[in-house]
Amino acid sequence: MPYGGGPGYGPGSGGYAPPPPPPSSGSTGMLIGMLFAGLAIYSVLNLVVGFFLFFAAMGASGSANPYLAAGAVILAVAGLGAGVGLCFVRKPWSRGLGLGLMIGWALWSILSAGICTGLNPSLYG
Repeated sequence: MPYGGGPGYGPGSGGYAPPPPPPSSGSTGMLIGMLFAGLAIYSVLNLVVGFFLFFAAMGASGSANPYLAAGAVILAVAGLGAGVGLCFVRKPWSRGLGLGLMIGWALWSILSAGICTGLNPSLYG
């Protein structure tokens, strides 16, 4: 028996099946490209939502907490909710875009100490 393991272990024999081929480098390149696109899309979305929330909170006659809480929810749903949803589509472009959105949310949360995403508790005090 040559290195194959004997009869009954070939493709289509019900025994051992060979592993699927690895993804092509073209899909990996698309995944990485869309990851950076998702990061850029979330950054622009964060800038736009933050801009409008800043002016809405400035013009609020009472407390600005409802505006800040709504902004935090909007940004979390856009970054994390849409990111997870796109990852479930299981296409290279959607998985990359979803990961980019989630990484963008996490990166803005870390770099701004939660101020840009509404996670900082000092905003609500």
